[in-house]
This record gives sequence, structure tokens and C-alpha cells, in this order.
Amino acid sequence: MRIIGIEGMTAQEIADEVQQGGKFVFYYFCFSVLVLTFKRPSDIYFIRAREKGRGAQFTVLSILFGWWGISWGPIHTIGSLITNFSGGKDVTEEVMDSIAQQDAS
Repeated sequence: MRIIGIEGMTAQEIADEVQQGGKFVFYYFCFSVLVLTFKRPSDIYFIRAREKGRGAQFTVLSILFGWWGISWGPIHTIGSLITNFSGGKDVTEEVMDSIAQQDAS
């Protein structure tokens, strides 16, 4: 997965932002085609402490195109909406561990 929002930042700058309340999140989006339903994660977004989330586009996509799959469409759409409305799936700890490992290399 690609991380959006850290371009040009050093590992120390990222760590400082995270200490101030920044976080790494991804959002889910769901789309359906009759009997097939797909629930996918977005890229990872770095949300700085003073920024709002960026999940609106994925929420709208799920609302418009997620419901239509027979049986799993509504289930996955509701799950996606719950995650997105709660600010996305927080993966800050995992990303920071990965950055620390890359920085140590």
C-alpha cells in the first residue's frame, strides 16, 4: 500500500507529527455488481494532528455503489461506512514500526 501525505518528510519529522496527534489511517470502499461485492482498503493516508480525515470520497463511493450486491452488498457497505465515519482504520503503530525498521537499515 502506498502512503499519501509523507512526501519529503524525514522519519524524525513523521515521528514528531505522530507525537502531536498525527495518525496513519486507511478507509474502506465497497462496490457491487449484481452478485459480486468488493470491499477494498484505500491507500494509507497520513493525517496530521490539525487536519481532518480524507475518507469522504470512499464513503460516497460505498453509499452509491456498495448496496447493490445480493446478500453481501449491504453488509460490507455498512461495515465500510462504520469504519469511515469513525475516522478510518488506524494503522499508526504498524506504519511507525515499518518506518523505524527502514530507517535502521
